[in-house]
Amino acid sequence: MSLFSKLFGGGPTPSAEPETYKDFAITPTPQKESGGWRLAARIEKDGQAHLLIRSDVLNSKEQAEDASVAKAKQIIDEQGMRLFE
Repeated sequence: MSLFSKLFGGGPTPSAEPETYKDFAITPTPQKESGGWRLAARIEKDGQAHLLIRSDVLNSKEQAEDASVAKAKQIIDEQGMRLFE
């Protein structure tokens, strides 16, 4: 494990299977924090990817996964393909 991974937690790692929403693949990737789990997800479509990381920290990994998918769907509804610009 590199020094940066030790210092910064190694970044998000997929924790669940991708969910398809309006032809976008959403993979929740909550990050472990000292106070719980940070909301994060990877949004992909047509070979492009966007990493969504929010300041929200939830108590359980399952809550963070559910909230990550919900927030990703909201962003897809609002921005669509502009998400990758």
